[in-house]
Amino acid sequence: MLILGIAGGTGCGKTTVVNQIVDELPKNEVGVISQDSYYHDLSHLTKEERGKVNFDHPNSIDFDLLISHLEQLRKGMPIEKPIYSFVEETRLAETILTPPRKVMIVEGILVLSNAQLRDMFDIKIYVHADSDERLIRRLQRDIRERGHDLEKVLTRYQTAVKPMHQQFIEPSKEFADIIIPNNHYNTVAVDMVRTIINDRLG
Repeated sequence: MLILGIAGGTGCGKTTVVNQIVDELPKNEVGVISQDSYYHDLSHLTKEERGKVNFDHPNSIDFDLLISHLEQLRKGMPIEKPIYSFVEETRLAETILTPPRKVMIVEGILVLSNAQLRDMFDIKIYVHADSDERLIRRLQRDIRERGHDLEKVLTRYQTAVKPMHQQFIEPSKEFADIIIPNNHYNTVAVDMVRTIINDRLG
């Protein structure tokens, strides 16, 4: 099994890069796991208390579960992947049965910040985007898809997103094997990653 880790700041376009990589590959040979599925279960907190949690700090992620799930997949066993609701800001009771694939992509803002998880990746990728660009994308996404109001998004950006990016996410770039600029020039980098994957699959 080939495991790729893809990190980068909020709104940097990780999902776009993942889709570009996956689109050209055989459907049944590639699986994608999002770090977002592994936020700690906060169902014991009120909605108001959940709103105060710093979701951009590594402590908000259940890395132990994510690592044990990757180990299971590597042994050829399926996992019960958690489902996280960004609207309710907690984990749901249901899970998704996820089978092992020849290539597993793990993506999320903090996946290169955890040394134990990082060691499991065969290829480490960091997607880089301009900070203004990322803020605009974050605003659009949180208001449109997650039902947050503008003030909440901006406050969270200033108090958590930006400082956590500087403290944990940006420094994790140094562990990357490949840095992909998220603009229309990234096709070469994406093609390179696809070539490496295809070589391994072949």
